[in-house]
Amino acid sequence: MGKIGVWLVGARGSVATTAIAGAAAMRAGLAARTGCVTELPDFAGADLPGLEDLVFGGHDVVDTPLLKRAEQLAAAGVLPSTLPGAVAGELDAAEARLRPAPAGGGRAAIDRIVADLTAFRAGLDHVVVVNVSSTEPPCAPHPAHESLAALEDALDTLPPSALYAYAAFRAGCGFVDFTPSTGARLPALDELARTAGLPYAGRDGKTGETLLRSVLAPMFAQRGLNVLSWSGTNLLGGGDGATLADPGAASSKNASKQQVLSQNLGREVDGDVHIDYVPALGDWKTAWDHVLFEGFLGTRMTLQLTWQGCDSALAAPLVLDLARLTGKACRDGVAGPVAEFGFFFKDPAGDGPHDLASQYAALREWAHR
Repeated sequence: MGKIGVWLVGARGSVATTAIAGAAAMRAGLAARTGCVTELPDFAGADLPGLEDLVFGGHDVVDTPLLKRAEQLAAAGVLPSTLPGAVAGELDAAEARLRPAPAGGGRAAIDRIVADLTAFRAGLDHVVVVNVSSTEPPCAPHPAHESLAALEDALDTLPPSALYAYAAFRAGCGFVDFTPSTGARLPALDELARTAGLPYAGRDGKTGETLLRSVLAPMFAQRGLNVLSWSGTNLLGGGDGATLADPGAASSKNASKQQVLSQNLGREVDGDVHIDYVPALGDWKTAWDHVLFEGFLGTRMTLQLTWQGCDSALAAPLVLDLARLTGKACRDGVAGPVAEFGFFFKDPAGDGPHDLASQYAALREWAHR
């Protein structure tokens, strides 16, 4: 397969740091490959890049070194206490490839990103840009977003995530949006990806509450049970929680969460998702769901569930999976959205199934294609 560069937008954040440290630990045999979908027997022989083939770089607006961030995560219980010291060499090597995120937007920011990606790509076979930065508010519609020709004169209308998607395609890189931000989900950027012959995937990694919804909603539909309402409350701390305390950013997240229900149930149902920032939770999150449904003869029943997890530990292995899979897509000349990667996302790009079992089958078939 050759070497695959993984350029992380938000490279010093909790998810990115956990992914880099985790990849180093697994390569060194210091950790089991638990949570990595591409390490399952179903993907053996799929000719994917190996973990040892991944080379990490990226942008961030903060300058705390990766080793220090890993030590902070270890102190919080996210990483094993001895891991940062054991993989310090690989963390330092990745640190040397990180660059400050460009300030501002428009053509100047894009040119800077393209230059950094081009320099990073030297000696690598392909590069995949993965957005794991903070969630943005929804992008305001603009006529220039509808076609590539129009967009070229209005690049300053793009939010940061879409700037990175544009720059990635201009630099010959695949793109993955692990956030609910705009990313490549504009007609003009889809046109650019197809024209450049490059793959993209997203958006919003499916790691906790929505993962359960993508399993349970099909169960209700397939058993003929009528869901009347589905409400949820999320408590989370850390940087993600602080970002989602902003109503604009929270609206992007909630929209992607609700997609799973409407797609699997075939209609909208009553109920909202509430997100509460609880700083004391740190990198942990708790989700509580309440489902009211009707059974035979209209008998009303209720399902309640609680999910508690470590956000970074849930997301990081999926980032590694997507880097490997998108690296294969780059090698194979796939252009445009890879619908089969919908298994990983709340609001997947492209046309594909929305229940987890069908998504898994589609992903497995694609990997062996």
